[in-house]
Amino acid sequence: MSHVKAGGSTRQHHQRPGKRLGLKKSGGQAVTTGQIILRQKGQVYKAGTGVGVGRDYTIFSMIKGIVTFTKMHGKTVVNVLSK
Repeated sequence: MSHVKAGGSTRQHHQRPGKRLGLKKSGGQAVTTGQIILRQKGQVYKAGTGVGVGRDYTIFSMIKGIVTFTKMHGKTVVNVLSK
């Protein structure tokens, strides 16, 4: 006899595409105005100087410059430093 009851199969279980979250530009890379630096769920990374935050917590560049990541109060802060 079977030791574990059969699980069965699920019906109407459809795969959904991923949200494409994460870093789009890494530290030291050059960005122009309006370029997306990272997409995130909630505010995992904080916005620093030269960046803005969208409605969906997307961090984007507001100036032309170089992306840098620093730590402040236990959170990672994203900055864009002008050239």
